[in-house]
Amino acid sequence: MLRAAGAARIGGRVAGATRGWGENGAMPDSIDASSQPLAGVRILSLALNLPGPAALLRCRRMGADCLKLEPPAGDPMALYNKPAYAALHEGIAIETADLKSEAGQRALHEALARTDVLLTSFRPSALAKLGLDWNALHARHPALSQVAIVGAHGERAEEPGHDLTYLAESGLVTGTELPATLFADMGGALLASEAVLKALLLRARGATAEGVYLEVALNVSADWLALPRTWGLTQPQGAVGGAHAGYRVYPCADGRVAVAALEPHFAVRLCEAAGLASRDMMAPATHEGVAAWIAQRSRAELEAMARERDVPLLTLAD
Repeated sequence: MLRAAGAARIGGRVAGATRGWGENGAMPDSIDASSQPLAGVRILSLALNLPGPAALLRCRRMGADCLKLEPPAGDPMALYNKPAYAALHEGIAIETADLKSEAGQRALHEALARTDVLLTSFRPSALAKLGLDWNALHARHPALSQVAIVGAHGERAEEPGHDLTYLAESGLVTGTELPATLFADMGGALLASEAVLKALLLRARGATAEGVYLEVALNVSADWLALPRTWGLTQPQGAVGGAHAGYRVYPCADGRVAVAALEPHFAVRLCEAAGLASRDMMAPATHEGVAAWIAQRSRAELEAMARERDVPLLTLAD
């Protein structure tokens, strides 16, 4: 059964609908091969929720022909956030397949025979139950590459986890409030799309005549994003962690302002605007002076100053 993500019915047709690969592997929408580096590359995804679909969307935007097989119950994302699901699957062909059934397995392997890269996000034990562990998959489809998104490498790949637990492990959950966004998931999506490119480049450059297995761990994604904090850059004593008076969020008369006057020439302009003689941006007196000056200015006044003096800042409403 074919479903079109985010499609709207107009008269007797479905606007924006996509279909699965035909016998010739063609997608219904035209792609400008000159500006789409992955044009003609076929990617099949079994990955649900966020990291896998986000990675698949990035590949689609690079021109890849993308097909996603969903279980009969669908992708949980479609249930708890329909707009996000629609955005993630724009231009993606979606078919329903019960991989626990013979018919579903047959449909999957027929599609895999025409696929360059398989994208998954199951635990290794779940893949094995479906006959999709790498050894079995590679034996049946030697030209196929697989990018497997897991929570962690090695034995920890079987551990349950989500974005929040990986961020907490990496030191990016510093209080009891939830992080502003799903950093590990979205970072993992970038690493997964990067892995797709790596698999394709290895084949294109003749490094391998067969498919390769590449694994992307979400906790590694979190560790990568946490490096500035690990190095101390975003710790309280770091220049971009609050120690520099020109790189902070300050309250102003009618909202807030994110100031990013980090480089010396920007810092000088900010201090000149505030009437401060000090150029020591780490000094408490400079912090106090900048804060006091900003507190008395409206967002409009601060924006005008930034335009006039070429100072990087962005004002925010309360």
